[in-house]
Amino acid sequence: MTGNGGDPMGRNAATDAVPTGEATRAVHAGLPEAEPYREPLPGPVLAAHYHLPGDPAGAPYAYGRDSNPTWTALERALAELEDPSGDARAVVFGSGMAAISAALLSLTGPGDTVILPADGYNLLQRVRERLEAGGVRVLTVPTPGPEALRVVESATGLRMLWLETPSNPGLDVCDVRELAAAAHARGALVAVDNTLATPLGQRPLELGADLSVASGTKALNGHGDVLLGYVAARDASVVERVVGWRKIVGAIPGPVEAWLVHRGLATLELRTSRQQGNALAVAEALLDEAATRGDVTGVRYPGLPGDPAHDLAARQMRRFGCVIGFTLPDRGFAERFLGASRIVEEATSFGGVRSTAERRGRWTTPDGASADAVAEGFVRMSMGVEDPADLVADVRRALEVARRGA
Repeated sequence: MTGNGGDPMGRNAATDAVPTGEATRAVHAGLPEAEPYREPLPGPVLAAHYHLPGDPAGAPYAYGRDSNPTWTALERALAELEDPSGDARAVVFGSGMAAISAALLSLTGPGDTVILPADGYNLLQRVRERLEAGGVRVLTVPTPGPEALRVVESATGLRMLWLETPSNPGLDVCDVRELAAAAHARGALVAVDNTLATPLGQRPLELGADLSVASGTKALNGHGDVLLGYVAARDASVVERVVGWRKIVGAIPGPVEAWLVHRGLATLELRTSRQQGNALAVAEALLDEAATRGDVTGVRYPGLPGDPAHDLAARQMRRFGCVIGFTLPDRGFAERFLGASRIVEEATSFGGVRSTAERRGRWTTPDGASADAVAEGFVRMSMGVEDPADLVADVRRALEVARRGA
């Protein structure tokens, strides 16, 4: 069992530490006490088993599926970022979907009701199928607007409310505090997918959520070369069940992957600050294109003062992320735009140091419908850390090329 403390049991040994800023915390999170002539971040521990004499009860490391010192360090770091008070514990997984599945499937059972976002990440539909096959009743509600609160207050047998804010790919936002209070009044758990915001942009546990779940594949690692996910929670019984699920299913991260994500945390504040600035610059340029040319519509970015989600996002987020959404006239226009870009790469992830974009409508369900229920010309764009002027110029030039081919 690993967590956020200085020992493998996850107790926080630094609760009396001097408070630090976000960048300082990200650089130092999870590092061991300094020792003369030792590296500040120990390398990955490559071990399937450990020397284990005598009674194994209470052993910090016994078998590679149960625990690993590299996980311990990363879990401590993630818990410190998600909850600087020191009360949370984190559990790492082999991917973001492994973390999502663990949180939903280990904490619910037959007869329970779960509320999922209707506009969330498209693989939630596959998880819904698993939940329903196990006897769980699943309701869906849109992220924005008052419907979620009405459903929470009327649902019977509610066990978990799952929120995704900002939502992917629509970038809508919901009021975590309000919804968490309503769900708790009915005895339910509240989980927030915090992938897009990162713990530097939003801390769900401080907003009233019981679990913060995220893909470390995205901005936490930031370099597009690792799959990883995690769950953070304050309630020890919740963490125990999530850890038990990880052990049974074997959804563990490799030590090298855990080490790479931990290494990436040191630049998280620098990267997310630059990415937010780039996202705002490009979103403003797209709004200008929308106003002057009319073939760019539906520009969404929570950091834009005029965005429908901005006021609420500004109340519960400290930064607005790197993802922009907008719609081009049709599939052909969007594909010409993506093909004409010279800096923004066409890829299906987000949060990395290199800017990426994709036409989200290319992902479909078995019946041919859009998996994300978006228009054919909808583009999700993730801003990296390039020069903002270069990104704006690249987007404007690609739009002009796309127009000439219309």
